[in-house]
Amino acid sequence: MNFVLNIILAIQLLTAVAMIGLILIQHGKGADMGAAFGGGSSGSLFGASGSANFLSRTTAVLASVFFACTLLLAYFGTPRPSGMGSVLDGPAVTAPAAPSAPVAPPTGAAQIPGNSTPPAATPGAASTPAPAASTVPGPSTAPATGAGQIPTK
Repeated sequence: MNFVLNIILAIQLLTAVAMIGLILIQHGKGADMGAAFGGGSSGSLFGASGSANFLSRTTAVLASVFFACTLLLAYFGTPRPSGMGSVLDGPAVTAPAAPSAPVAPPTGAAQIPGNSTPPAATPGAASTPAPAASTVPGPSTAPATGAGQIPTK
């Protein structure tokens, strides 16, 4: 298999170099306009219009060979799993069970002053007196309607 990959890679490199050479040899669109007004470049090896057709067709063939080699290298270079079956044939993945250990003390929103629910005490921990109720007003439980929904600047 390694030998086949080396052959395909060599063909790809040769077609890439040949395409670069052919593209650099070709005339641009402006060269045809200059030849129509008496430029000396119209007398070429392949004739006035033969070089454009030959070079463009050869470039198209080399580009298709390059593209095919690229696809083959991508196909052969991709590792295959050992079991060629479907993904659905594999074992089902289950979610892990919830732990039955005691829950840790809450963090985050439960530690914010003004929160009405005190954090749960862990078993075996020394009990501390609860802090006095805060005077910071909590969020309103009634939904805001009308002008209460418009933010102020």
